[in-house]
Amino acid sequence: MTGFPELLHPVLDTTDVRGLAEFYRRLLGLQYRPGDEPVAADDDVDWLVLTDAQGGRRLAFQLVQRLERTTWPSPKVPMQLHLDFIVPDRAALEHHHARALELGATLRLDRTDDPDEPLYVYADPAGHPFCIFVG
Repeated sequence: MTGFPELLHPVLDTTDVRGLAEFYRRLLGLQYRPGDEPVAADDDVDWLVLTDAQGGRRLAFQLVQRLERTTWPSPKVPMQLHLDFIVPDRAALEHHHARALELGATLRLDRTDDPDEPLYVYADPAGHPFCIFVG
């Protein structure tokens, strides 16, 4: 036997599977896995997958009944996991910062004054933390 297990995709818990999938689909320019596309306004799903243009799985979303939001940077409820996204320069950072907020992200930390690694930290609509930074 050779090799190691390969990461298929991160799975985010959420109380609104379609809503959170749609947030990341629009933020990252992804698409639904065939068969996961919306079919009705009252789409009631418990699992969805987003893929890149080549069909590679990037993110999945799983229904939970309750989800406690992180309180980061306060340690009361820790982050547990966060997603990092990079952009090529400050202009792209500001462009995607505006898009993230427009799509429903909440700004948690602005560290754009850091000359080595300017970044923003957000919570997505379900409360999961993610960063966008110049990489």
